[in-house]
Amino acid sequence: MDRGTLIEIKNWVIGIIFGVFSVLTFVLPGQIFQVATGTKADAVPAVPEDFVPAVRFVIITDSHNKNDHVALAVDTAYELYDNDSTYPGIDAVVHLGDFSSVGGEGDYANFAATLSEHVREETQLIVIHGNHEFKNDNYKEYFVKYFGHDPDTVNEVNGFSLIAFSGERGQTEWTFTPSSLNWLDKSISEAEKKADGKAVFVFQHPHAWGTVYGSTYWGDPQLNPIFNKHPGIVDFSGHSHFPMNDPRSIYQSTYTALGCGATATFELDKNYIPGQHPDGYDPAAQMCIVEADNDGSVRLIGYDLLSGTYLFDYYTDNVNDKSTYAYSYKSRKAQDTAPVFADDTKATAYKNEGGEWVISFDEAKAADGYIVHNYKITIRDENGKKVCSDTFINDYYVIDDDDTADFRIGADTLESGKTYTLSVQAESAYQKKSDTIKLEFTAQ
Repeated sequence: MDRGTLIEIKNWVIGIIFGVFSVLTFVLPGQIFQVATGTKADAVPAVPEDFVPAVRFVIITDSHNKNDHVALAVDTAYELYDNDSTYPGIDAVVHLGDFSSVGGEGDYANFAATLSEHVREETQLIVIHGNHEFKNDNYKEYFVKYFGHDPDTVNEVNGFSLIAFSGERGQTEWTFTPSSLNWLDKSISEAEKKADGKAVFVFQHPHAWGTVYGSTYWGDPQLNPIFNKHPGIVDFSGHSHFPMNDPRSIYQSTYTALGCGATATFELDKNYIPGQHPDGYDPAAQMCIVEADNDGSVRLIGYDLLSGTYLFDYYTDNVNDKSTYAYSYKSRKAQDTAPVFADDTKATAYKNEGGEWVISFDEAKAADGYIVHNYKITIRDENGKKVCSDTFINDYYVIDDDDTADFRIGADTLESGKTYTLSVQAESAYQKKSDTIKLEFTAQ
């Protein structure tokens, strides 16, 4: 049996294994697989006052031809840090793939033109392929034409290794071949040998499976054996479009990983079913700012570009020492508390222009640094008969001053002038549930 046939068989087996993982993903609750090993911290660490970065770069992902959001991210990064008193400037801009829709050359040209116009000459640019770029057979040719190098690169920025991994199109549009995975493994090993205590950064489009929020739906299990061999790496990924400000988007076990949201549209899950697109999912524009020093300390800052709001500030004293990890799933869950409704919470109902009933009530408050992920509701009429029961996703991914939660129900569900009772329970990202409250309202 020749080498080519063996490789084909190996790829076929990998595809079958991945298919099994994909089926399990949609059958079993996602959080089951995020309960990773690792330390259990009592609190989230504060960034030390004497922390001084030796490198700073920004990451965006999944812009899907929304090049205005790409430009906004780059321009905002410069505005935030040009005059930073501790460490001015941006050393690199990283895009994690899916900058296009179907990978056509026009998408490459427009994206590259946006980067050329907004990324300064002294700032290193790092781009990788996503699955949407793999939709076009000429993905390698276009990449080299518009970026001047092969898709897989090891970039040196201020003495730090930033490994950009696109891989090759395999059995599916975003699966990696054994040869490309071998390149990734060797590149990480070589970077670790010369890191001298510094963090090693890795970038690819899909999440490693079962790590960050969204990875059990949109992750690739082929990455897991490699990353688990390299404790201390810091890995960044996109693909899922799951919001970065969900606290489950950071993962720490033997290494650190962060899901980087999106700069086009969000996707969420409802009752563990992905593919949900509730109100406000479009547009999306989040970016991550990464800072690191020469001793292994790493700071990850989330930023919402549309509202100009910082989402989180995660700090690890030494990414090479997992005893300093404060962001394991079990730590984050232990520190979370149930959402709380205010005593004077009220509800209202009115019909919108489309004829649907809009029910509004005052939001529950989550613990600091956490979110209300969803609400479970039941509506009963004056006789106690249930007229509606559902779960809907909270719009925590929309950063604004609106402190009410809203959901829509059908035009025939309620009758104008009648009084109803709304039962509401809020649930956090870690399934911490509030007390169920009952609110009376009259349909207007």
